[in-house]
Amino acid sequence: MTVIVLTHCPPGLRGFLTRWLLEISPGVFIGGPSARIRSVLWQEVKQYAGNGRALLAYSSDNEQGFAFETHDHKWHPVDREGVTLIHRPSAPTAQMPPPSSGWSKASKRRRFGTR
Repeated sequence: MTVIVLTHCPPGLRGFLTRWLLEISPGVFIGGPSARIRSVLWQEVKQYAGNGRALLAYSSDNEQGFAFETHDHKWHPVDREGVTLIHRPSAPTAQMPPPSSGWSKASKRRRFGTR
């Protein structure tokens, strides 16, 4: 089983993939091509994706039962002791602004947990 998900890719690439896979939702393709065809399709997707993003997931003989690859995603697969996980970049933490002078003392205590 092979799944390819495209985001912001040219329509021609979607048309190319429909030759080999079934488009079950806009930008989501599924099928069962051989490993050789899957690798050729993935090379074509990476070449013609332009400014878009792509994700490939396929059945594999490993602990998870599948493997995946990404192209131009902020999230990247990382191998951890034989298990593939997604590394997601951490977002900067937002600091809470100091309370304005118009807040009551009770609401300041509730908001900041002070007594």
